[in-house]
Amino acid sequence: DVYKRQKKDRRRGGKEFQKRQKKLKMAKSRTAEIILSALPYIRKFKDKIFVVKYGGSAQIDEELKNDFAKDIVLMSMVGIRVIVVHGGGKRINHYLDRLGIKSEFKDGLRVTTKESIDVVEMVLSGLINKEITALLNENGAKAIGLSGKDSHLLSSKPLKNGAYGFVGEINSVNKNMLDYI
Repeated sequence: DVYKRQKKDRRRGGKEFQKRQKKLKMAKSRTAEIILSALPYIRKFKDKIFVVKYGGSAQIDEELKNDFAKDIVLMSMVGIRVIVVHGGGKRINHYLDRLGIKSEFKDGLRVTTKESIDVVEMVLSGLINKEITALLNENGAKAIGLSGKDSHLLSSKPLKNGAYGFVGEINSVNKNMLDYI
């Protein structure tokens, strides 16, 4: 299709062809400028760890999902080590409702009961985590999905002495595990 259009443009004196070629050259020049201006930051952040929170609308809207994945892939391609942490409140609500398990919120946080903790873990670790991993891999990343329980990656203590049920506050990260992968 492009070839036919170029051939047609050449027959018409080439003015349209020349305009498109000029625009293309300008776009390439702009791209080169952007890459050159980014080089100091690429050097500065190469091999650094970035923690990116992924949640809310970005997990639902297809365009935002794809933009997120491309951004993560780009960061990893320039040498940034990316760790994605995610929420999943809307999906958790959906499955708790389907199972008839009541949800309570206090101070903007879900009170996670013994009855709901298994559902929360299944949605976060078994559903959302795997969807994110697949999305990143489909876009060219080398992603794996872990939960805080895997290899004792995270340890926590109950938030406000258990006022929110199983909601906790992270008190340590198994950095050795992160360095290993």
